[in-house]
Amino acid sequence: MQNTSYTSFLSNLSIFDLFSYLNHAQEKKMSHTNDFTKFIELKKIMRNRSLTTFFQPIFNLETNNIIGYEALNRPTSSNAFPTTENFYDYIGQTNQVFQFELFSRNLSFKQFHSEVKKSPQQKDHLLFVNIHPQVLVDSNYKSGETLELLEYYEISPKQVVFELTEKKAVTDFKMFERILSNYRDQGFRIAIDDAGSGYNSLKTLVHLKPEFIKFDRSLIHNISSNQAQQKMICLLVEFARESNTQVLAEGIEKIEDLNYLKDKQVHLGQGYSLGRPSQSFF
Repeated sequence: MQNTSYTSFLSNLSIFDLFSYLNHAQEKKMSHTNDFTKFIELKKIMRNRSLTTFFQPIFNLETNNIIGYEALNRPTSSNAFPTTENFYDYIGQTNQVFQFELFSRNLSFKQFHSEVKKSPQQKDHLLFVNIHPQVLVDSNYKSGETLELLEYYEISPKQVVFELTEKKAVTDFKMFERILSNYRDQGFRIAIDDAGSGYNSLKTLVHLKPEFIKFDRSLIHNISSNQAQQKMICLLVEFARESNTQVLAEGIEKIEDLNYLKDKQVHLGQGYSLGRPSQSFF
């Protein structure tokens, strides 16, 4: 970055942005210009609400009907964050996870409400919202505020599925079980993402007893021809059946894989072969 543009860049920052970054840098013991640029870009995205919400449909594989959507909030590609993956990987390294998750959650509710107004026949569909576990255990996170927001947007808690990401952040399972029990009492449901991707993923399934298990896309890709993946899926489907849990295969990109999953009675499916993410409902 040239000196003139860098000076202009600094002049547009708020004191709060600088203070936030200094806290972040102190926690991470960092002072790199590249990290500073990314941090300020993240703050600008949140301040300007410059995320685009996409909805990817989730299908009942037996009836071929849409039962809900996963909300996906994506930033515009930039030098700081050339891909969505870069963006979300970076957030997890900062002290902004809580603030960003609230911003992203609220945006998902707002956009879901807007789409329902256009397609009222879909008003009872489920909304899968990605959420980092540490947000739910944060003392600043108040479930009552979520309920007020849902009431404002005319969404029932029974429609909302918290899709837990970054499972390695769950360390105290007993405490987390109590917290999730509180949310379930209010009507919310829980999905565990990337099931089958590792030991901790399986441990999370046993302890947290989710209503939905989302199979890791690495298990789904080419499953029609891979016996090792097939064995894992069959084990997870049997576990789900005994646990009264619904299973959801994401990342379905081939018709052959889709047909195999249907044959094995996987309940729900999501992926490009069924429907790509879109800013509007299907």
